[in-house]
Amino acid sequence: MLERLFRLRDNKTSVRTEIVAGLTTFMTMAYILAVNPDILSASGMPKGGVFVATALAAFVGTLFMAFFANYPFVLAAGMGLNAYFAFSVCGDMGYSWAFALLAVFVEGLIFLALSVTPVREAIFNAIPVSIKKAVAVGIGLFITLIALKNAGIMIPDQATYIKLVSFHTAPFHTSVIVAVLALVGTILTAVLLALRLKAAILLGILGTWLLGIVAEQTGLYVPDPAAGFYSTVPHFGAYFSDLGQSVKDFGTTFGAIFEPSAWTHTAKDGTVTAGTALAFSMNFFVVMFAFFFVDLFDTLGTLIGVSMKGGFLDKQGRLPRISGALYADSVATSVGAVFGTSTTTTFVESASGVAAGGKTGLTAVTAALLFLVSILFAPVFLAIPGFATTPALVVVGFMMMSSVTSIDFNDVGEGLPAFLAIVAMPFFYSISDGIMFGVISYTIVNLCTGKARRISPVMYVLTVLFIAKYALM
Repeated sequence: MLERLFRLRDNKTSVRTEIVAGLTTFMTMAYILAVNPDILSASGMPKGGVFVATALAAFVGTLFMAFFANYPFVLAAGMGLNAYFAFSVCGDMGYSWAFALLAVFVEGLIFLALSVTPVREAIFNAIPVSIKKAVAVGIGLFITLIALKNAGIMIPDQATYIKLVSFHTAPFHTSVIVAVLALVGTILTAVLLALRLKAAILLGILGTWLLGIVAEQTGLYVPDPAAGFYSTVPHFGAYFSDLGQSVKDFGTTFGAIFEPSAWTHTAKDGTVTAGTALAFSMNFFVVMFAFFFVDLFDTLGTLIGVSMKGGFLDKQGRLPRISGALYADSVATSVGAVFGTSTTTTFVESASGVAAGGKTGLTAVTAALLFLVSILFAPVFLAIPGFATTPALVVVGFMMMSSVTSIDFNDVGEGLPAFLAIVAMPFFYSISDGIMFGVISYTIVNLCTGKARRISPVMYVLTVLFIAKYALM
């Protein structure tokens, strides 16, 4: 049955490889189950409800990806978009979280409408191959940056913006040992890869986690939750009460978007406006469009980058069955909003599963089931420390750099826009900004140098839209 559903032989893969790849992707993404509730709770949402909503939205969206597109891409609540939701829409702008969820829901419906038309596919296909290769490289650097930041290897600095953590002055039993464990785990994973072990990335995660447990038990690592350093050992002491509270909280978030009385706006002077009139205001359109715009190009960027690494693109740089992938992403966004979480989108960490050999929807099904099971076994999954997934993401970043060798940097019209796309992603902490910089510069440079034949009509439209976005938003 699995062969018939996912065409494993045609894709030169096996059930074992796909399951290992799905487990690998899930473990590199499991942090979202802890991080998303923490971020969205700043909007007033109950953490337990957001936890359940995050897991269920990932489960549903990823299953859609598996069965509609048969790709190893996994979906979950997107980072960046959740911060915009909590701190900008609900914080600075003063809207209730139910109203913000409504904007996400409508954005998903618009995505869905575009997914059944050629619009989104046309945008994907219009982006030049050199930019697509650059997106893959940029994403590799981007996820490496995320990994180094999450492990505390790279820290903020007022003078130089970022720097290496100090191994002498930083607290040894938290900051230093965590950074050391991440670096040791990265070397361990690299050795396993060099030995050509198929499950090298997954073994790297588990091995680094085990080293963390040993460090904690021997006193080298001392958890400090107030500073963001949590125990690496699963705790089941309050398991049933915590699970019951999470389910109860989910009853609060589920379907809240359909209650107009919960759509409120609090102005700076304390004036509160509520009701359906808010949904027809210009501010609602601005909020919804912001979600829509970032989601669109984050999704396209992730699909381009991970597909490039997985060899899923055809000779023309197009992604077969892209309609199904975009459809799954759209449905996941709206369904996630109903459950009670911010925009659900295709995760860049899917690249870890692809690097582990995942090629079909069976990888996605495996990860989806793990997200569902995580609701019952939250203490286990939430105990996976960030430093344990750092090696996997760094190695995936390394693998995705390979696309840079096929970019023609001798041709400024191809090479410079590709370079700008690459550097914009990690430097601006945004996949969508990387795509926009690449597209704008590609169009302008080639138009001004008499190479307009390279530029498709869709690229002109995108360039105008991107420039307008930067000018007006």
